[in-house]
Amino acid sequence: MTINCNGSLMDLSTPRVMGILNVTPDSFHDGGRYMDIAAILVRAEQMVSAGADIIDIGGMSSKPGSRIISVEEELERVIPSITAIRAKFPDTVLSIDTIHAAVAEEAVAHGVSIVNDISAGAIDKNMIHTVAKLQVPYIIMHMQGTPETMQVAPSYQNVVTEVMDYLIARLQVCREAGIKDVVIDPGFGFGKTNEHNFALLKRLSLLKMIGVPILAGLSRKSMITKTLGIKNAEALNGTTALHMAALMNGANILRAHDVKEARETIALYQAMVRA
Repeated sequence: MTINCNGSLMDLSTPRVMGILNVTPDSFHDGGRYMDIAAILVRAEQMVSAGADIIDIGGMSSKPGSRIISVEEELERVIPSITAIRAKFPDTVLSIDTIHAAVAEEAVAHGVSIVNDISAGAIDKNMIHTVAKLQVPYIIMHMQGTPETMQVAPSYQNVVTEVMDYLIARLQVCREAGIKDVVIDPGFGFGKTNEHNFALLKRLSLLKMIGVPILAGLSRKSMITKTLGIKNAEALNGTTALHMAALMNGANILRAHDVKEARETIALYQAMVRA
């Protein structure tokens, strides 16, 4: 349960927090907030101070209906952000949230330690080879369809077994390519109905059989807002509740907009485990 981040081992047997930093105009919760370097650095400092173990930088929105942007547009957003954060917080582990191999390669060249790919290498066929060459940890996620189509009519015979089978198959591809450190993400909200999402969360512990760390991306998602009839700005309490459920079912990384609250959830979970 360790991943090698630029020569430093991160032990994921202790749950970690990945802070979300979207440098996009259109992400579902914080789109447009962090589009200039000053705002990006303020946000990064808030997350570091709150105890983020990783900051995940994304330059393309993947909310339902989103289009896939060009490599050039994505690079224009993420590289200045990575450079500025790396300069100010040199000890913070950075991740790049991208489906593009060229973006992953350039981000790693500028100091990123982890590649987080919602497509698990299925969109850019060069991605897995590139990550293997870079020798960085790789987060692979399950998604039915693409961001543009994924919520049109998600359908499964058994969502848990189908997600497991997909992640096992993609993990095998990664291993064959030579990628050493892989983290799996069931993809809450990516080509799934509310019922699918809660079925996955309830049975998240089954993914532990795959034998690699699990990331849970639940923060302020529609499974909270639709269930409670609220807006995503009001979904912090629901996020915390689902984070505890994820930890109790084996999640190793919480990907969160609200780092302080995620860190507190982990502290309470650990206190319960130790009792």
